[in-house]
Amino acid sequence: MLEVANLCVNYGAIRALHGVSLSVPRGKIVTLIGCNGAGKTTTLRAISGLVRPASGSITFDGKPITRTPAHEIVRLGIAHSPEGRGVFPNLTVAENLDLGAYTRDRSDKAAIDADMEKGFSLFPRLKERINQLAGTLSGGEQQMLAMARALLARPRLLLLDEPSLGLAPQIVQTIFKIIREINATGTTILLVEQNAHMALHVAHHAYVLETGEIEMSGDAKELAASDEVRKAYLGVA
Repeated sequence: MLEVANLCVNYGAIRALHGVSLSVPRGKIVTLIGCNGAGKTTTLRAISGLVRPASGSITFDGKPITRTPAHEIVRLGIAHSPEGRGVFPNLTVAENLDLGAYTRDRSDKAAIDADMEKGFSLFPRLKERINQLAGTLSGGEQQMLAMARALLARPRLLLLDEPSLGLAPQIVQTIFKIIREINATGTTILLVEQNAHMALHVAHHAYVLETGEIEMSGDAKELAASDEVRKAYLGVA
């Protein structure tokens, strides 16, 4: 579904990505793991059109999207739940969700309402807080809102950036359970995650990114069993 080839991204004089290549098969969960500053977030931002690559190519469903504006990429079927959640704090839960559907045909209110109810079935806590300002939600609730909002765009490919960041272990378990449920409905997922243990547990395929370059890739379970990955990312000596 997604092919990234030799992607280079610069921030001024600093090169953040050095020829990154990866592919995301339709219907799978692919994870990108690595230390802080490795370039994981930059990779997702390039795919969703938030940063412009210096070189390389990004192809989605056989169509080049390297130079496509971010709002058009959403219309093509890619939604991005960003690091830090990015909710609108002064808008209610309902208003944040409604913004997730901004590319949809607004005359088809019934379909949007139905998708909102699907979001509530995945994240029941959001329904309880539907009229609450997003800025007053807990970190876990804001993460649920960010993911539910992305799903309102009806993406075929969902980009998730650090969904477990700063969350209590019990909430992390819930979030990863929901990631599996979203994938089971047919949504392809590219997951960036510092919690390598959880990421490799849910993913089908994995890439290890170090200082802007792909160092390893393969079946997620095989990488989780690799001594190199276990020592570097799983805290196993």
